[in-house]
Amino acid sequence: MALINPHINFNGNGEEAFNFYKSVFGGEFARIMRFKDLSSPENPIAEKEANKIMHIALPIGKNILRGNDVPESMGRVNENENRSKISISAESREEADKLFSGLSAGGSIEVPIDNSSLGSCFGMFRDKYGIEWMVDFDANSEGEV
Repeated sequence: MALINPHINFNGNGEEAFNFYKSVFGGEFARIMRFKDLSSPENPIAEKEANKIMHIALPIGKNILRGNDVPESMGRVNENENRSKISISAESREEADKLFSGLSAGGSIEVPIDNSSLGSCFGMFRDKYGIEWMVDFDANSEGEV
């Protein structure tokens, strides 16, 4: 069965927020990636964005709290509106594809489900009710990220 994990967007203070959550929940970060970690000649990252959080994960029991900073180029997150997405970690690629296809029906696909640069598959969409979802599967993580 798939796990559902919250994903929170921040306006540049994601690391500060996650250090706060870590101080409350305890534990250690499963993964921290910064935008500079994805920088390449084909995909340069602006210096002011380089150290911002591209992905952070804090295991809490069997669930994982995830988050990121939204790059300025994508606009600020409206803090009075929905700043979160529901993230589903599928147990197989087949389950990821099925969940993505089913939940996105009638909605708006932001990122088609496909293999990511991290060796997993990932997709993102807003369902027909306006709820934002992310679906991923990573055969190597065994539920860690």
